[in-house]
Formats: sequence, structure tokens, C-alpha cells
Amino acid sequence: MELKILKTRKDYKQALERFSELFQAVPGTKESDEADVLALLISNYEEEHFVINSPSPIEAIQYRMEQQGLTNKELADILGYKSRVTDLFKRNRKINLNMIRRLHEALHIPLETLIKEY
Repeated sequence: MELKILKTRKDYKQALERFSELFQAVPGTKESDEADVLALLISNYEEEHFVINSPSPIEAIQYRMEQQGLTNKELADILGYKSRVTDLFKRNRKINLNMIRRLHEALHIPLETLIKEY
């Protein structure tokens, strides 16, 4: 396969097919080097064409609660206020800096997700 920047869906599919053929190549061989370059080209194409938007802070909190099996009461214990959980989920209240710190520490939600506007 000719190595080039992937510009079309057809180029992308061909690169995926060739990469799958080379996936088990022995390190240090010409085939392994080709697989490494294809991986970079494929990654670059995917980052440009398959953008996944990050969740809103509320979606991230709800997702993490679901993952960890947390209840609203347990989230209230983390935040320190029972009424704030309901207000947050109804979007009547914004997340403040203290909440961001507590949520980041307790639920390990990235800070850049928690500080986003919603």
C-alpha cells in the first residue's frame, strides 16, 4: 500500500484493511514499520472525522454515579447538601468551585469536564 495522508473514506478503509494484515508483524521488520505509520495515519483521520463531544458536567456526574452505583443521597453526602443534588439535576443551580473540587476528588471526574458551561 502506498503510504499517504488519508483524505477519503475509501483511503481510510484501505488503510484499516492493510493495518489488520500487518497487525501481528514482527517488531523491527519493514511490515512492522508500515503498521506503525498506518496506525498514525488512521489515528489522524479518526481524530479529524470521528469527533466525540465530551459530556456536560451534569451528564458526567450522572454517568459516574451510574458506574459506581451511587444514589442521590450519596452524592449529597459528597456535595454536603441534599437540596443541591436536585437543583443540579434540574439545572436550577450551577456547580460552584467547592462542588467541582469535591466531585473531582470523590468521583475522579476530570476538572476540564466539570468547569464546562452547560
